[in-house]
Amino acid sequence: MNPKQILGGSMNLSPAWLFLSLIVGGVGTALFIYGKKQGRLPHLLGGLALMIYPYFVRSIGWSVAIAVAIIAGLWLAVRQGL
Repeated sequence: MNPKQILGGSMNLSPAWLFLSLIVGGVGTALFIYGKKQGRLPHLLGGLALMIYPYFVRSIGWSVAIAVAIIAGLWLAVRQGL
């Protein structure tokens, strides 16, 4: 039986997507822990967003675009002094 049939066809199981989501989730986890320990809300929220969004995005292109947007938003928030 095909893994996509077991999972209802809603998950992308390509090696590139799995590797990308692992990297993005790892960066998100590090940001979340840093934000929690330092009391930095932008880092906490950015890390949480980076950990959660790969569950809902199926394509590699959109995944990269969303990760870049989240990191750019975090950079802007820190630049503004938040």
